[in-house]
Amino acid sequence: MKYTYERKINYYETDKMGVVHHSNYIRFLEEARCYWLESLGMPFASFEENDVTIPVLEVNCTYKHHVTFGDTLLINVIVKEYSGVRMTVSYEVLNKETNQPVIFAETKHCFTNRNLKPINLKKYIPEYDEKFRKLKAEN
Repeated sequence: MKYTYERKINYYETDKMGVVHHSNYIRFLEEARCYWLESLGMPFASFEENDVTIPVLEVNCTYKHHVTFGDTLLINVIVKEYSGVRMTVSYEVLNKETNQPVIFAETKHCFTNRNLKPINLKKYIPEYDEKFRKLKAEN
């Protein structure tokens, strides 16, 4: 199941050339990921309440086209890989007006306890593990 997060570009996110600074896309991906989890009934705070953290292990971005102040992004989010211990989330970021690809990205994560020791989500929050497995199966 694909989730789409819509986000309008703010002026302060642009650089001297008037385009969105490349580092801001990482923030946009995190925003999309947090809203996606919330839409699935798994708000980020609920992981922390269950002593689970989801650190980012890796980020890969391929920049295709720039956007500027006032443009709106559509960020499509899907689970690419999921093992219970690790997860890869894939993103397709489009310019809403032109439908032109802006970036393609992936973030790799693991699930840990509060001491940052890797855990299997199935043992900590079985219902979330089941949701992620279903999402992965759909893709």
